[in-house]
Amino acid sequence: MAIGASAFGAGELILSKTEKTKQEKLNIYEALNEAKNTNTKIQKMVSQVEESELAKNISEIHITVSKIIETVEKKPESYKKMNNFFNYYLPVTINILTKYDEIENQKLNTEDSKKFMKSTQKMVKKINEAFKKQLSNLYQSDMIDTDAEMKVFDTMLKSDGYDVDDNDFKI
Repeated sequence: MAIGASAFGAGELILSKTEKTKQEKLNIYEALNEAKNTNTKIQKMVSQVEESELAKNISEIHITVSKIIETVEKKPESYKKMNNFFNYYLPVTINILTKYDEIENQKLNTEDSKKFMKSTQKMVKKINEAFKKQLSNLYQSDMIDTDAEMKVFDTMLKSDGYDVDDNDFKI
């Protein structure tokens, strides 16, 4: 009876873990689809805004977001690090861009609207830089690991007598 209860308990743990993993994958899939939809909206904004520097920043944001999405698709384990990006930064970015576009289309020349437009342009530039940094952070551990691997490899080359920096190889 005790063995049966233990087996049942172990089975429940395995199945619940499998269900949890399936749910996590589904959540990641949904988040990535939502991010792709948001990124499509960002891409459309490039042609909608009139200010060229802003359009350039929006275009760069679109490219960076595409790269982030591709990276998370390849390495789903990185999604946890990107939770704020997908659930906060992207939706707020599209909200900011949409409001800017609305105000710009109204052709308002009030002091408040001009101030809003300038502050939005500055914010979009900050968003662009922050998203690039976010992409770089996704690869940070890979860069550290590869750097360490190169150092070990270089040390092994030297210990085996293949020091390329050494002038012994001159003919």
